[in-house]
Amino acid sequence: MTLKKFTTAGLVALGALAVGLALADGAFAQAAAPAAAAAPPAPKLDTGDTAWMLTSTALVLMMTIPGLGLFYGGMVRKKNVLATVMQSFAITCLVTVLWMILGYSMAFTEGSMNAYIGSFSKLFLAGVGAETTNSLAATIPETVFITFQMTFAIITPALIAGAFAERMKFSAMMWFMGLWLIFVYCPIAHWVWGGGFLGSAGVLDFAGGTVVHINAGVAGLVCALILGKRKGYGTVSMAPYNLVYAFIGASLLWVGWFGFNAGSAAASNALAGAAMINTQVATAAAALAWMFAEWIIAKKPSVLGIVSGAVAGLVAVTPASGFVNPTGALIIGLLAGVGCYIAAVHVKKALGYDDSLDAFGVHGVGGIIGAILTGVFADAAVNPLGKDASVGTQIYGVAVTIIYTAIVTAIILYIVKAVIGLRPTEQGEEEGLDITLHGETVQ
Repeated sequence: MTLKKFTTAGLVALGALAVGLALADGAFAQAAAPAAAAAPPAPKLDTGDTAWMLTSTALVLMMTIPGLGLFYGGMVRKKNVLATVMQSFAITCLVTVLWMILGYSMAFTEGSMNAYIGSFSKLFLAGVGAETTNSLAATIPETVFITFQMTFAIITPALIAGAFAERMKFSAMMWFMGLWLIFVYCPIAHWVWGGGFLGSAGVLDFAGGTVVHINAGVAGLVCALILGKRKGYGTVSMAPYNLVYAFIGASLLWVGWFGFNAGSAAASNALAGAAMINTQVATAAAALAWMFAEWIIAKKPSVLGIVSGAVAGLVAVTPASGFVNPTGALIIGLLAGVGCYIAAVHVKKALGYDDSLDAFGVHGVGGIIGAILTGVFADAAVNPLGKDASVGTQIYGVAVTIIYTAIVTAIILYIVKAVIGLRPTEQGEEEGLDITLHGETVQ
């Protein structure tokens, strides 16, 4: 055979082999097609979901600054207004930095001890890019999910400040809040939302009944007990400086709470709509319940009472908002309004502790009521997870949160007290924290 004939024959053979492989590959692909089609497509970034979550993030941030700052600032005495609003603003800044450095990684990544804590794989947000996502919110950019969860981490310690208002040093407050975020908030957020043991056990918390409100309320009670009462508590007038500020702050909290609860659906969908209407119904019901209870007992309905009742309703519906129907939300709101009024006004007075702005009476008690009633009123037609709701499981989640928060909060406080002290001097407290700690006054 000549070289030319050999080459021609070789090319023909190679061509036939290529055609045969192509036909075989096509046949294999056709055979495998049904299996591939059966696999669900990977979630893609959704512009509608992303737009709603960007909006929700801004709404939740508004709850702390200016909402909570004005709400708390309006309820303290004039000499402590600036110190109080400063706490909300400084906590916002501190938590933002700590969340970016290590908080997010601790709460929302998986590690070797995933039942209890996340990993340190995303310290300083390592590996987070423009197109990365978190499996808990796969249709929005991870950067948006991180910032949304950051706003929750911001408001939780800020709520605690209401319990020790008018009597903690600013330096002590900053150290306490930083340590509390790392050793209390991040672990509990992971336990419930990040794949930890409470979520795995079936504890239902749609938007933060345990993670935010019971957590903050119990920590606030521990702070109030360890710091002791304000100088002159029970003997001098401690009337609010400006109830209009408190009214504006509470109203901003109400509006912002739609981002808090409806945003926790992590998508622009029917579940977000259910959480929204449940939030509105429960808040209005609780405000009326507190107002009428006060009207019957104290003979006058007060502005402070109705706005406090609204906040109690917001708190109580938080864990339930994405699990119950509007009737359930209505009942939760009514019970929370009356229950928080009794706790914040009458139980506090009977026991004699000084929870300055009722952080425990509203957030602790309201969170407990809402978390437990989520197990009662969860509706599988609203959220399929509701079919496995259990009052016993909810009580378990509440108990674990209370015990862990109380113990670790006390440890942190005693450490800070031993190192730098917790309270200003008696003279400084008498003059007011505005001028003593910050060198400024309200005119």
